[in-house]
Amino acid sequence: MEKAKELVSSSPVFFFSKTYCEACKEVAGFLLKSGANYKMVELDIESDGAALQSALAEWTGQRTVPNIFIGGNHIGGKADLMKKHKDGSLIALLREAGALPSSNPAV
Repeated sequence: MEKAKELVSSSPVFFFSKTYCEACKEVAGFLLKSGANYKMVELDIESDGAALQSALAEWTGQRTVPNIFIGGNHIGGKADLMKKHKDGSLIALLREAGALPSSNPAV
């Protein structure tokens, strides 16, 4: 759990992924296109990926990937991220977390 929390705090946006996960690739592409500063860890290639995934399930209640955090707060998965995008709250969250410069236009 400690490692998961350290990783999450290492970037304004952090998400846990797996190399074969299409939704994870879509989230990474969306964040890249938005200009957001983010980091991710591929659980299937980390030596302790299974332990990290179990810790995430205990911490967040979510075992699936992508498992997304903004400003250290658990957001959820791809559907949750896209819901925030559609309702207009995502840009403010990204800016508040320091993932976007204030001059970056809306995604």
